[in-house]
Amino acid sequence: MFQWPDLFAAFALFLVLEGIVPFLNPQRLKRAIAQLLSVPDSQLRLAGLGSMVCGLLLLVFIRS
Repeated sequence: MFQWPDLFAAFALFLVLEGIVPFLNPQRLKRAIAQLLSVPDSQLRLAGLGSMVCGLLLLVFIRS
């Protein structure tokens, strides 16, 4: 069953994890973002799809 506190907790954890790299090594993050500009859109879309599928499978596994 869907519960709002779970969604907010997941979002909070997402923000914590997303903030680690810029906090620890901002220069490396800038270089990585600059390199992303040369990656074709199709590869970025495929990586995004793979990430979503892995996340969904992990969520189903955890919740079952």
